[in-house]
Amino acid sequence: MRKNTKKHRHSPRFEALAKTIDKETLYDVEQAIDLVKKTANAKFVESVDCALRLGIDPRKSDQNVRGLTNLPHGTGKKKTVAVLAKGDLAKEAEEAGADTVGAEELIAKIQGGWKDFDVVIAAEDMAPQIGKIGKMLGPKTPNKRNGTVTNSIAQAVREIKGATRVEYRADKAGVVHIQIGKVNFTNEQILENFNAAVGAVIKAKPAGAKGKYLVSVTLSSSMGPGVPVDPAIVQKAAGA
Repeated sequence: MRKNTKKHRHSPRFEALAKTIDKETLYDVEQAIDLVKKTANAKFVESVDCALRLGIDPRKSDQNVRGLTNLPHGTGKKKTVAVLAKGDLAKEAEEAGADTVGAEELIAKIQGGWKDFDVVIAAEDMAPQIGKIGKMLGPKTPNKRNGTVTNSIAQAVREIKGATRVEYRADKAGVVHIQIGKVNFTNEQILENFNAAVGAVIKAKPAGAKGKYLVSVTLSSSMGPGVPVDPAIVQKAAGA
């Protein structure tokens, strides 16, 4: 059987944009943001994405990098929030802008196949019932680790609805991907979000990680080429 040796090629649009980026140059963050905006010419408002390659061994449990942080200007992405809560906490959720609030009746609705939400938050007294819908929710299942099982319901709803709360996690290759805004944000807003995101990841450095921690930093738009950023400048700006 003949193997398909045809290599994946980017579109002419992407290749033309990629030629405007010098891959041998490590840009400072401000220059990188400018280039990301200039190369974002899709027919929709593209996201601004940050990729941080870390000097960790993701196979080791003591070098797992993950956590939550708040971006001062949010990601620009709207999220639909469902809340499992009763009584006063249910009222708090509604006042904070939750899209759907309920208890046992909401669990029954989800069991029936309802999926019109991006995030589910649960009050602590509802946690024992989460198992009933765990299979339906999959990665959206509320848990304490990412702050979606909490009695600070109003705060959680506002942060998620405002897209200021982001979760980060190193993948199997030791890379953390974080959306830090949209290309229609001001440069200053993107920069402040970048500093908040990178600062959180640097603070999450595992004790077992040896040597260079921030190996490489890349900024890009959703459909644009990556712009390499000087990790030494980023590390220094973060005070690490």
